[in-house]
Amino acid sequence: MRDIDELRPLTAGRLLALWRETREAAEDPLERTVLCNARIAAACCFYRGAPVFEDEQAVLADLTGHQIETLLRRLAEAEPAKEETGNPAFDQRRFETLREG
Repeated sequence: MRDIDELRPLTAGRLLALWRETREAAEDPLERTVLCNARIAAACCFYRGAPVFEDEQAVLADLTGHQIETLLRRLAEAEPAKEETGNPAFDQRRFETLREG
């Protein structure tokens, strides 16, 4: 696996756009899922500020399904950096409280 020192989360809008693009690229649900996950990994993985993968084909050529899943889980579970800009009205503590039930 290539070196990755940063996983940059995508906005919900960008994730939706990737899913829509993939939906049009493949009919089979399993193929669509793998392609979409590879596109997300390609868009999120960086090393020293540069993208690690050129596109989803580079991800598919380099990573196993398990490695892609692990990257996406790390991305989904990552805490946002303190300097990351986002919605200033978002309350992380309230979100954690709601998530815990």
